[in-house]
Amino acid sequence: MVNRFSELRNKEVIHICEGCRLGYMNDLLIDLDCGQVRAIIVPGPCKFLGLFGREDDYVIPWGCIRRIGEDILLVDGPLAEWKTPRKRKKLF
Repeated sequence: MVNRFSELRNKEVIHICEGCRLGYMNDLLIDLDCGQVRAIIVPGPCKFLGLFGREDDYVIPWGCIRRIGEDILLVDGPLAEWKTPRKRKKLF
């Protein structure tokens, strides 16, 4: 049982069926009305050495988490549905 956000933060997220690394979890989506965690957010991979921003984020529903380990989170589900476009920063 996880009691704190700090226990989940910076754990590597791995998709069970695809066997791919999605990145490191760094945020949660919480329903404030009932106080439940709805999803975890994993930032997308960097583009060209991080100079050109990042790709789309993964917003993974809490129900898709299969196992929480010491240093990893194992998830299962449709990868394509989890991709969420990042908000683009304007230069000026």
